[in-house]
Amino acid sequence: MDIPLNSGLTLRVQPVTANAFRIRLSHDGSFPEPGLVRYGIVQGEGEVACETADEGDVICFATGAASLAVNRADGTVHLFDKQGKPLVAQAPASADRGFDLRLSLQPDEQLYGHGDETRDRLDKRGHKGLMMVRNVTSYTPIPFLMSTGGWAVFVNSTWFHQFDAGATQEDELRLWADEGELDFVLIAGESLPNLLDQYTQITGRPHVLPLFGYGLTFVCDDRGVRARDVLYEGHTFRKEGIPCDVIGLEPNWMESLYDYSLDKKWSEERFHFPFWLPGMKAGGFPAALRNMGFKLSLWLCCDYDLTEFEEMQLTGQLEAGAPTETTDGCRLEAGAPRNDDDLFQDPHFQKDRRMFDTQHRAGEGWFEHLKKFVDDGAQCFKMDGANQVLFHPDRRWRNGMTDAEMHNLYPVLLAKQMSRGYGDYTGKRAMIYTACGYAGTQQYAATWAGDTGGGEKPLVSLLNHGLSGHSNTSCDMQVWNPQGVHFGFLQPWCQILSWHQYNQPFFLGDAMEPIFKWYAAWRYRHLPYFYSAAHQAARTGLPIMRAMPLVAPDDPKSPDLIHQYMLGDWFLTAAFTDTIHLPKGRWVDYWTGKVHVGPKDLPCEYPEDRGGPLFVKEGAIIPQYPEMQYVGQKPLECVTIEVFPGKESTFTMIEDDGISYAYLDGAVATTEMSCATKGKEITVTIGPRQGKYEGMSEQRRYEVVMHVLKKPEAVTVNGKAAGKGAWSHDAAARTVRVSAAEDKGRKKALTIKLSG
Repeated sequence: MDIPLNSGLTLRVQPVTANAFRIRLSHDGSFPEPGLVRYGIVQGEGEVACETADEGDVICFATGAASLAVNRADGTVHLFDKQGKPLVAQAPASADRGFDLRLSLQPDEQLYGHGDETRDRLDKRGHKGLMMVRNVTSYTPIPFLMSTGGWAVFVNSTWFHQFDAGATQEDELRLWADEGELDFVLIAGESLPNLLDQYTQITGRPHVLPLFGYGLTFVCDDRGVRARDVLYEGHTFRKEGIPCDVIGLEPNWMESLYDYSLDKKWSEERFHFPFWLPGMKAGGFPAALRNMGFKLSLWLCCDYDLTEFEEMQLTGQLEAGAPTETTDGCRLEAGAPRNDDDLFQDPHFQKDRRMFDTQHRAGEGWFEHLKKFVDDGAQCFKMDGANQVLFHPDRRWRNGMTDAEMHNLYPVLLAKQMSRGYGDYTGKRAMIYTACGYAGTQQYAATWAGDTGGGEKPLVSLLNHGLSGHSNTSCDMQVWNPQGVHFGFLQPWCQILSWHQYNQPFFLGDAMEPIFKWYAAWRYRHLPYFYSAAHQAARTGLPIMRAMPLVAPDDPKSPDLIHQYMLGDWFLTAAFTDTIHLPKGRWVDYWTGKVHVGPKDLPCEYPEDRGGPLFVKEGAIIPQYPEMQYVGQKPLECVTIEVFPGKESTFTMIEDDGISYAYLDGAVATTEMSCATKGKEITVTIGPRQGKYEGMSEQRRYEVVMHVLKKPEAVTVNGKAAGKGAWSHDAAARTVRVSAAEDKGRKKALTIKLSG
């Protein structure tokens, strides 16, 4: 609905979800869509039932889940929850150019979000900064903040802008820019996880990586590495029994180092492909990697003008045929078909469209030239920061944007075109990982913390990503010390970068290599746990790696706990700190089995052959796969369920084919699990698998391992006494192991009960 204001400006209000309203302000009554909406990254409006009441000076919008009141006099808005409780109000502000948004803050509110904008804090209250992709300083800023007061704001703009979250005026959140027009979304939510749910409905759910993406990625040394070197490194991983799924190459794989063009090719000297031996044919280098169970990753840098491809998709030119270039080699043909809202004709953008992309080919999308490398066996691509983090103040992009608007949008378009290009070409899920991003990147790619190592600053970055709707995060693992290995494997996905070092785990020596191997094996056993958490993120926006404000919002220490986090539903860990804080509840020390009751602070104590503390929340139900060297090496017919019994708890294991996009169409199997303790009885229930996906085993066996204080007097499976050899007790580990197999096509739950 458009609302003429007394000031002569026009305000537009659009419900996006039942909990979210999009508010836009125009100086001339026109509302051209910004790039995030125009290119289908962000949802601009939704089909939401909304009642409107015109009360003269105030217009009210109500969806049943939230309401918004607009003051005609000054254009300010007030957001309310479904009970009518005021959540946040906009303070009057004006800007002759750009926008200036001011939102009221209550004294006890904390603010979380903004992605990789800072690596010093979680709570952004009292902080100010820039929303701008910058090398090392801010690889992935995300213009989203959520409040413990039950609301959130998303600035739907890619223009460079600033924010001041109560640093200058403590009761005000201010967001402003010199260019662009005001376009923001106010969201109502009952909790921080609920606000993330609402936000990712608008900006896209986190992508589920292929299952192998949650294993280990090893990126090779770049100094003149040859195909033979890479193969022998892969062979050594297998010989040493160190699980790994992806082997990556850095820029030296190219004939021309750091080749940004569409003409890049394999180094003739180091990665020679005879014309009669395609890469995936038996005897080829990528085929040899495949035979050992590895996926190949290639490093890329990009400075290509991605906007022409996006515009061509909008205007149907991809179907109509590519336009030709003009004599300057940089503009679309004047007679090419255009839609009425084509950005090329938009008067809001400068007419001077000089381009400085010397590599561009009119009508050819960026991913097109990468198909030949996919044919050669590449299944993953690492997108370097490269020119994405540089500024181009004189550049004009083919969609008419200046760099001040395009700079933050560029990495999202790159992730989108890489992910969809690979998916459309192969029918498989992309394993794209990038250093740079902005709002919406979570839909398409994983990220790593750039060239900043794997210490405490990247840890804060990863937590801030999770507080901003992005789940698949990682950083370069510090393999040379136990603390770095501990943190490196306890992340959403994990990778080692050698670059110009020798970080191969089999070069770590007698002390460190066994530690690395233990963590790698632990990681691979727990892949169904990580994968279930990834699916949970894709359904709700709740990240795999969860900062403490998400899981313990009422704990007064949570805002300052920047060195610890929950990993999924059950694991609590910390890195680069001497103390760990246990929130309210009962927690089991994973290393010793000792039970602690929170809230309490503990010194970080762990065995010499481990790298950090690890606690399990009482009631944990943790699925595990058999030990394997790579995803797909063994059939997944047997699943171990490790249980730390509590009063009552549940867990949902989520599985799919691990590689295709069929999960988006419902090709998923879920297994509901529960544990209940009543008196001297512990009951574990494993429900039948619901749903189906291609390749799913028809029958499954379970090994249920329960942590108990003493040997039970009786063990039953589905009400019948477990037979001899079907269960055992380990007094030293204080566990009971029960073996049970589900009936083929079973419709009933599998129930295991310990008595006495």
